Parts: sequence; C-alpha cells; structure tokens
Amino acid sequence: MVLSSNWLKLQKTQKVHTPSKGKVMKVKKQKDATSNSTSSLKNPKAKKDIMGMVHSMNHEIEKIKEKKRQVNQAEQSKSLAAELEETLEADMAARSINRASEIGKYVAIDCEFVGVGPEGKDSALARATVVNYFGHVVLDVFVKPQEKVTDWRTWVSGVRPQDMKQAVPFSVAQSKVAKTLENRILVGHSVAHDLQSLFLSHPRAAIRDTSRHLPFRKQYAGGKTPSLKKLAKEILGLDIQGAEHSPIEDARATMLIYKSDRKEFERLHQIKFGTKK
Repeated sequence: MVLSSNWLKLQKTQKVHTPSKGKVMKVKKQKDATSNSTSSLKNPKAKKDIMGMVHSMNHEIEKIKEKKRQVNQAEQSKSLAAELEETLEADMAARSINRASEIGKYVAIDCEFVGVGPEGKDSALARATVVNYFGHVVLDVFVKPQEKVTDWRTWVSGVRPQDMKQAVPFSVAQSKVAKTLENRILVGHSVAHDLQSLFLSHPRAAIRDTSRHLPFRKQYAGGKTPSLKKLAKEILGLDIQGAEHSPIEDARATMLIYKSDRKEFERLHQIKFGTKK
C-alpha cells in the first residue's frame, strides 16, 4: 500500500508538535514548582518566617563581631599592662642599681699591706678598698709603697708585683680615701690600723668598729678581741681569709657583721656619745 504524500506530511507535523508523555510531566512539574514558589512569596506567614531568619542571622553576626572587638580590646589592655609593668620594673631596677652604687652614709674600709725594710718585717700600704652599705665597691686603689718592697706577702695580702703597674702614689690614694670617708659613718675591723697606715683620722663618734663591739667580744672571744675571720664564720657562716686576703671580701664581711647587730651598735653608741649619727 502506498501512502499518499499528504498523509506523510501530516505524520511529520504530528511528530514535531506532539510532545512525549515524559516531556509533558517535566514541564508540568516545573510549572508546579514555580507556582508553589510564587505562592510562598505571596504567603505572609512564610515571608515573615524568612525575615525572622535573616534578622536572627544578622543578630548572631553582630554578636560574633562584638566578641571579637572585646577580645581585641582585652588583648590590647593586657599588652599595655604588660608594657607598663615591664617599664616600672626596669625603672625600679635602675633605681636600685643607682642606689646600690651610691656612696651613701655608711662605708666600710679594709687595707692590705706588703713588707718593707730588712726581711720585710715592716708594713707598707699596698691597697685600700672602700665599700658602701650594700657592699658595692666605691673605691679600690693599689698604692705604690714609699719604700722598696722586700716581701710582697702575696699568700696573705693578695698583692703581686704586676699590680704596681696600676698603682697610684701614696698621696693620691690618701686623698681619695679621705674624700670618700668625709662626713660618713666609717665601719671597720680594727679600723684604727687602717687609718694609721693612711695617716688619716676620723671622728670617734663616726666610727663603728666590729673588733671593739662588746657583745661580739663577750659572745665570740671571751671578752678579748675577736678576729674578722672568727666573726664572719660565727655570725655570717662564711669562711674568709682561707688563703690570699681580698680587701673587697673583708670590707663586705665587716659591713655585714655590723648590720647583723646594727640596733645594738647604735644603742651603745648613743649611751657612749650621747648623739645619734
């Protein structure tokens, strides 16, 4: 059977314009979704819910931002506080160092000697050291003996020939020590010996001699004169002068021994001299 050309054209036209069942359902679903979406937007309750969600999200975002601001402010405050504390500590440390290095009202002296004359039996000043109340060295000078040294006594004095390279003449050392002691309380052990070696004097009322302190004499020497080594061991628990002497070590020990019974020193001084220095 032969189909007419009109019938073939009709069939082609139907294939082009007649959609399949699947395609019809797909188009219908898209229309339904669009319709539902449009109806949701037109629904006041749905619109209100969406706006509420947006507002809640914005509120949470602001809370997070505020917390971040607070954390940043706290960190900045901590940083500033730390910097301030460091500055204050540095300032206090600097003041402490400055105070410790000042001469101050109280000074302690110790001298070392070498032997001169036949067999080195006579003594000559070779080093003078002065420390302040805190043990800081405010003066330490080697002194050129005015006579020929016949015994350096290094085993006890700690002085050696090479130390004389930096030594000053006796008159210079004497002047420096006198200036350092002027108008100050002088602490020493058998301090009269040190002053005599320098040809210096000092007001008795301004001297605190640990070798003459009565409580020390009674407690540690049976009423006699205690040695500096003995007092350092008994009072401070320190072993000094084991070998070569160090005038710095001895002067510091003397000051510490004085400070250990300072109130009694000053009480007895008040009774004896009637004035408080």
